[in-house]
Amino acid sequence: MALLTDKTAVVTGGASGLGRAVAELFADHGAAVVVADLRSEPREGGAPIHERIADQGGDAAFVECDVTRYEDCVDAVAAAEEFGGIDVMVNNAGIVGPQTPLVDLDFDEYQTLMEVNLRGVFHGSKAAAIAMLEQGNGGSIINMSSVAGMQGYGGITPYSAAKGGVRLFSYALASELGPDDIRVNAVHPGVIETAMTTEDSPTVGTEEGEKLKQTIPLRRFGQPEDVAGVCGFLASDLASYVTAESIVVDGGNLNSA
Repeated sequence: MALLTDKTAVVTGGASGLGRAVAELFADHGAAVVVADLRSEPREGGAPIHERIADQGGDAAFVECDVTRYEDCVDAVAAAEEFGGIDVMVNNAGIVGPQTPLVDLDFDEYQTLMEVNLRGVFHGSKAAAIAMLEQGNGGSIINMSSVAGMQGYGGITPYSAAKGGVRLFSYALASELGPDDIRVNAVHPGVIETAMTTEDSPTVGTEEGEKLKQTIPLRRFGQPEDVAGVCGFLASDLASYVTAESIVVDGGNLNSA
């Protein structure tokens, strides 16, 4: 059953990793997708996802987007008008940033991470909310947080701070926009096998990673499709009464002994 027929979604950071999987799943379920990213080429290699969707008969477009620039997010949302206007906003773009003890942390590095991971969510949410309110048809805003936004992790203090900010920002915005039938939720992935966990912050495929995997109840790391499935639910009418919520996608690790 197609869950997103006649819906249009904007996915920031949609060219690679989690965003690419989200864009692909949304298209598979009938949505038109605007892929908003700094570049169209996926880090994993292969064809750009908007081209792949179009080649398979779906509706998709690419917009170059730096989420630290509000104007870029406005342009990405405006691109959805080609397909009837925005119904779903997925604020997925993010970086790992410095993995440095606080006492050695340079403020400029901290600021860069906060600009992308928290300010970017603000920009994307604001641009989407304005358009959704003007359309008057409700909508769904999905903000990508992390298990680090539920629990502090030493060594990645700025990342935890930003992702924790995304969580509470989502709750507050859900309160503001709920009367207009706009739902806002946060998704909190654990270790998911993407370039972020194999290259930027190597965990998957390392000795330490193998030890970590044995503490996960499902005994595996997540795949991008695991996160995309949750986003598909939150974007769909199946989640019409779900807002101001956090959904953790980590194989059960955060809440298990």
